[in-house]
This record gives sequence, structure tokens and C-alpha cells, in this order.
Amino acid sequence: MSMRILARGAAAALAAGTLAVLGLSAPTAQAAPQTTSAPQTTGASQTYVAMGDSYSAGSGILPLDPAASLLCVRSTANYPHVLAARTGMALTDVTCGGAQTKDYAGSQYPGVAPQLNALGANTGLVTMTIGGNDNSTFIDAILACGSAGVATLGFGHPCKSLYGSTFTDQVDTGTYQAVKSALAAVRAKAPNARVAILGYPWIVPAAAVPGCFARLPIASGDVPYLRDLQTHLNAAVKRAAGETGATYVDVSGVSDGHDACQPVGTRWIEPILFGTNFVPVHPNALGESRLADRTAAVLGLG
Repeated sequence: MSMRILARGAAAALAAGTLAVLGLSAPTAQAAPQTTSAPQTTGASQTYVAMGDSYSAGSGILPLDPAASLLCVRSTANYPHVLAARTGMALTDVTCGGAQTKDYAGSQYPGVAPQLNALGANTGLVTMTIGGNDNSTFIDAILACGSAGVATLGFGHPCKSLYGSTFTDQVDTGTYQAVKSALAAVRAKAPNARVAILGYPWIVPAAAVPGCFARLPIASGDVPYLRDLQTHLNAAVKRAAGETGATYVDVSGVSDGHDACQPVGTRWIEPILFGTNFVPVHPNALGESRLADRTAAVLGLG
């Protein structure tokens, strides 16, 4: 079998496997109704509502939250649970893997309520990561660059050559405004809340790391290309936060050196292959705990 055939087969397996694990296709069966980890009260006490996508949900980390739809792949080790346990806040967790900004106002899956429904006048704190799934920008880039990297056996920058500014253009034309609108909707539903939105921790290092291609099959020249895309996405999230009065939790500094190319015990993000989570390219338990640390520090929580 030629190297070209091997590369083509590996690329197809990578794409199919990643899509299957991330659960990005629409569900064919109706999900069980979603319940929150701790329903909000109607009294004077304020609650903490966690919203957002799989980086907030801790998708891929066991144990799963029994209060959530299985389609959300929510973990009880996610940063909202860690933060709530550390501060003693009453948590309502409506995070859901695969969430886009449109799922704030609409039902993401059958039986899963719009995330905005969890908010109210008694909401005191809201946290989230959101935007990475809008336009499928993140997953499309990972799949495209992974497939291209396998096809060139890790050499060159095939993804950058093929796609150029496509992904960053999508962030500029769609994601930024969508995140801004989502934050405005949160503010309208929870006028008394402090709203914090986290940036995404680094998935790839600033430059290719020897030996990483076997676990994260991105061509060496495309590693900085993906890093730049993530820089662009986080900048759009930060801009949206600044224009809506939300607090931006910058995790770029603390997550540097903890990307998916690092060894177990150092990395916060699991690679595509040979990782410890059942959902790749997502934070592990250490990463979620460190995101909670950073959020607490920025917000001045205990």
C-alpha cells in the first residue's frame, strides 16, 4: 500500500472519528429532558448560572452530570462545578457540549431548554465559554488541518495554503457579532448579574513540538496557523465582552505551555489521538480546575 493511500485512509479515519466523538451531527433520537444541577430559587438569594459550550461543560471528563442530557456530555468536574464548590455558590449548570450562541435562545437538542431560561433577576453570577462552535469554525479548522497534515505526513503548511484567511474571516463576519448579541441577551435576562466570559485555552503551542504529530496530526507549518486562528477568536470574544460590560477572563497566559502537545500532568487540553478523555481536543480535569482558578482570580472570588 502506498504512502498516499495510507495518508488518505488516516485522514478519513481522523475526520470520521473526531466527528463521532464530538457528537457534532444532529441527534436521531429524542434526548431525555435536561435538568439543571441546582435549580434557581425565587427568593432573595443569588445564584451562579453556568452557560456555554463543551469547554464549559467539561465534555469528555468523567463522571458525567446525571442532571444533564447525555447529548450535552456535561461533567461534574467542569470548571463551574469546581468554582461553585470552592466558593459555596449555588450552581445552576446549563452548559452543553456543542453549544453555539443560537442555543442560548433556542433548544439545542430535543428536551434541552434554551440556556437563557436559567437566568433571572436573582442571578448573581454568570460564566461561559461560547463562540468556538459558531459557523463550525473551530471544528472545521481542526478537521481540515488534521486531514491536510496527515496527507503531507506533517510537512509544510497545507491547511494555510488551502484555506488562507477563511476561518479568521468567519470569526470577523459572524462569530464576533454573535457573541456580542448573546452577551447582550444574557444581560437583558439577568440585569443584576456579574457576567464573565472566558477565552479558550491554547490547543496548540506557538510552534511545532517534536513528537506531537503522532498525537495531534497537524503539519508543522500549520501549528502557528491554528494558533493564530485561536488568537483571533479570543480577541473577538474579548472585544464582544468589552462592548457589553462583561468581564473577559483571559486564559492565554496561564494556559501557555499546557497545550495538547504536552505530556500528561502538564497539558490541560487532550490531543486527537492517545489522549485520556473520550472527547479529544478538549480540556481535561486538570485544565478545568485551572480554568476555575483563573476565573476565581479575575473575579476576586474565594
